[in-house]
Amino acid sequence: MEILYGVHPVEEALRAGRRRFDHVIVAQERQDARLEKLVAQCRQAGVRVRQDTREQLTQLAGTAGHQGVVAVVRPQEVLAIEDLFEAPRIGERAKAARLVLALDGVEDPQNLGALLRVADGAGVDGVVLTERRSAPLSPVAVKASAGATEHLRIARVVNLVRALEDLKRQNLWIIGLDERGTSDYDHFDFSGDCVLVLGREGAGLHDLVRKTCDHLLRIPMAGGVSSLNVSAAGAVVLYEAFRQRRAAVRAGSGASVNHGSASKPVKKKGLGS
Repeated sequence: MEILYGVHPVEEALRAGRRRFDHVIVAQERQDARLEKLVAQCRQAGVRVRQDTREQLTQLAGTAGHQGVVAVVRPQEVLAIEDLFEAPRIGERAKAARLVLALDGVEDPQNLGALLRVADGAGVDGVVLTERRSAPLSPVAVKASAGATEHLRIARVVNLVRALEDLKRQNLWIIGLDERGTSDYDHFDFSGDCVLVLGREGAGLHDLVRKTCDHLLRIPMAGGVSSLNVSAAGAVVLYEAFRQRRAAVRAGSGASVNHGSASKPVKKKGLGS
């Protein structure tokens, strides 16, 4: 079993319905409308609820930041690459091209959670994480994501380069974000099927991962520092991709197999073959 803590993560896990709950514990000291609503949601879902002291919740969660709510749940299902696109796509997302976020060794759980929250908001179809040298989907990461982890399709892979090659064979472009990139992110056409790859805090993409990318993009910086924090950089580029893809859907163009720079799209041929 695993621990979830915080109102948002527990609410989103209940709403998503993808985890099996053992029970939820709420702090005796907390009594307010928001907590009462959460307790009612638990009971409606058939989840046992009991009370305990805030001190006991802190011991169980390993932090005082639990907001008076701790849930004991089954681990979240981890997918393989081929499972990422099995879920049905509805609404505007059904008309848009596919978008995947791949993280090359993001080790800070706060950064991981922030990126997953952005990924959910930007409508990604799946997230690829590495098994080694990567932050786990810990309670800290889940809390930082505000429960977004419960709605995302997340795959864990041993070898990121091999996973990216697999995605190439499914006709997705591999787009790396790197301060050594040759094109600005806002000059790039994100309206086709693509994977955005973000690197490690401070060090960026591994050499082999960078060489696997079809395009390397950068975020232009006007100040004295050369780059943004990985979660901030991911938010900038994912929402630019989201903006472009919404515009493409509303214009009626739908998914496209063309890709390249925004000014000169290039036909993709034979990648991964």
